[in-house]
Amino acid sequence: RTGFWSMYQGFSMSIQGIIFYRGAYFGLYDTIKPIVFKDEKNANVIAKFVLAQSVTAVSGLVSYPFDTVRRRMMMMAGRGGNVQYSSNWDCWVKVFQEEGVPGFFKGGLSNMLRGVGAALVLVFYDEFKNAINNKVAASNQ
Repeated sequence: RTGFWSMYQGFSMSIQGIIFYRGAYFGLYDTIKPIVFKDEKNANVIAKFVLAQSVTAVSGLVSYPFDTVRRRMMMMAGRGGNVQYSSNWDCWVKVFQEEGVPGFFKGGLSNMLRGVGAALVLVFYDEFKNAINNKVAASNQ
C-alpha cells in the first residue's frame, strides 16, 4: 500500500496486540492480587508495585510478537514495489522461518523496562480507588 492508506499498515496487528496486552494486564492483576494480598486495603504499596511490575512484564511478553509484526508491517509503508511481506500472516510465517521464536522478541527487554509506568498506573489506580471507597464509607457512617 502507498499513499493515505499506508498510514494504517499494521493497524490490525496493533488492535490484536492491544487485546492480548490489556487482557493479560488487567486479568492477571485482578486475578493474582486477591491471592497475594489477603487484605488488599492494607497491602504494602511497594509489594503492590512489585506485583504490578511482574504483571506488566508478563503482559508485555505475551503481546510482544504482535508488536513485532505490527512494527515490521509499518516499516514497509510507502515502499512501493519493495514489499517484504504480503500480509500480516506472511510476516508471522517469514519471521518464524527466518529467525525462529527469538525473532518475535527482539527488543523485548527494553519494552519490559518501559513498562514501569504501566505498573505505576495499576498501583495508583488501586490507591485512588481505596481512598475514594474509604471516604464514601466514612461519610455513610
